[in-house]
Amino acid sequence: MIIQSVLLIALLVLLGRLVILNKNVVPARDESSLAVPPASPSVTQGLPQRPEATPEPTPEPTPEPLLEFNPYFVEETDPAKFIKTVGISVDGEELGADEAYEAAEPIDFGYGKDYTDVDGIITFRGDNFRSGASYGLANMSSFKFADPWSVTTGTLQHGTGVWTGSGWVGQPLIVKWPKETKAVMNMYDWAKADDDLVEVIYATMDGYIYFLDLDTGKDTRDRLFVGYTFKGSGALDPRGYPILYLGAGYDSDRGTSRAFIISLIDFDIMYEFGNNDPFSLRGTLSYFDSSALVDAETDQLIYPGENGILYIIKLNTDYDEQAGTLSIDPGRVVKWHYYGQRTSLASHWVGMEDSAVIFRGHIIMADNGGNLMCLDLNTLTLDWVQDTLDDTNCSPVLSIEDGHPYVYISTSFHYGWRSWTTATVPIWKIDAETGEIVWQTDYTCHTEDGVSGGVQSTIALGQNGLEGYIYVTVAKTDANNNGKLACIDTETGEVVWEYKSYYTWSSPVLVYNEDGSGYVVYCTYGNNMYMLDGKTGELLDTFNLQGGVEASPAVYKDRLVVGTRKCLIWGVKLT
Repeated sequence: MIIQSVLLIALLVLLGRLVILNKNVVPARDESSLAVPPASPSVTQGLPQRPEATPEPTPEPTPEPLLEFNPYFVEETDPAKFIKTVGISVDGEELGADEAYEAAEPIDFGYGKDYTDVDGIITFRGDNFRSGASYGLANMSSFKFADPWSVTTGTLQHGTGVWTGSGWVGQPLIVKWPKETKAVMNMYDWAKADDDLVEVIYATMDGYIYFLDLDTGKDTRDRLFVGYTFKGSGALDPRGYPILYLGAGYDSDRGTSRAFIISLIDFDIMYEFGNNDPFSLRGTLSYFDSSALVDAETDQLIYPGENGILYIIKLNTDYDEQAGTLSIDPGRVVKWHYYGQRTSLASHWVGMEDSAVIFRGHIIMADNGGNLMCLDLNTLTLDWVQDTLDDTNCSPVLSIEDGHPYVYISTSFHYGWRSWTTATVPIWKIDAETGEIVWQTDYTCHTEDGVSGGVQSTIALGQNGLEGYIYVTVAKTDANNNGKLACIDTETGEVVWEYKSYYTWSSPVLVYNEDGSGYVVYCTYGNNMYMLDGKTGELLDTFNLQGGVEASPAVYKDRLVVGTRKCLIWGVKLT
């Protein structure tokens, strides 16, 4: 009984202490449920602040490693089989036969897609791979030509000859200039104020350079009269500098033809070269139909001429956009010339009319003498030479396939050189490393004096949904005025489909929709422009250009521009 009483008293004492302890415990609060007003600056000043989390830096994209390209010759492509002599001049001093050339600043071009960040088509077929003459997507739905405008051009007479309209290759340049660049140019005020303006720059055979609004054809600035016939395509500077590089294709009353470097700020002709060059092995002929390339890293202009000289010119460009000033001060001028084993005054002349391909430190160019040459730009030694049989005006196109470079090219049929009636005109896929022929597809062509058959155009390389195909226009097939557009499998060389029309020297252009589907547009000397499905060859639409076409079109998104020999520049919408 006593024990029970003691235990009961102890239990009561313990319970009393627990009650007292619980009264002194503060319950934990859920801070997330409390609306605490922000402290004023005077309250928080001087108090330690919670450190902010350091944001993770955005990782830099890993640059795509450039493909190694070290071309070399094999027995079939030994330069000695085709080229008799070469010569090099540096600032007017010719190197001796035992003197080796080494570039003062090594040239190293990347992929075509990386040639420029400029918005548009700034050289013949777009870049240093000559990848194509369309920029952006057309996103067509009705597959029709629509909303045309036209601008009338003129003629230029020299001696007994008259040059009219737009000639071969005659591709326009199309560019959307940044607002800051337009501000320093001699554009009209309305053009400067239009933030959506896209400018067409078109040099034609009447001696003028036209500057037009892509959407309307309206002049964006005064027309520039230089006074020489411009048959080829100019080029803009890949750095976005307002500079035009342009060559004349024939002599004029102002003198022998030459190449020009022109400021697009004020139309100042900053430099001329190539006229009556004593280093030429083709006499006084000094035509420039090729479209130049510029090595942005080293500020060097690379320009092949029909006089048989390759020019490499250090420009020493000084452009201050804020001040609106631009100048060049050409310094080191390097020239390379050659003489072919078949060269004579009558046939297989020296000289390059095509627009060259450049990859890494090597230039690939065809000539009037049946030679496709791969030349090391940093040593000026020939890597390899392939026989193209005839006067070759088709510009090479470079393609990287499964990590290996290939060239697509064809040739002409010059009247009397190989035949007076018909001749074989091959279309080639060539290994760019060795110059060896991978496959060839032959066409039998006619010709006439001064109007060559064969392939005068440049091949269009399919991309997106047209990858695995090339497109080429062949002139004077079957009969003298006939021609074909051929779609050819790049793997096998087999003809997938053909479309027959009047002959053409104009290069086909490929345009794409957002879904990757591709379409071919090409023009003929029979006045018409055609649109076809790139996969099937189905004709989708035609447009009468009211004159024969030798020039090659360029496309900016859904707008196409091309000139005719009948003195019209056309702008047409692709819908």
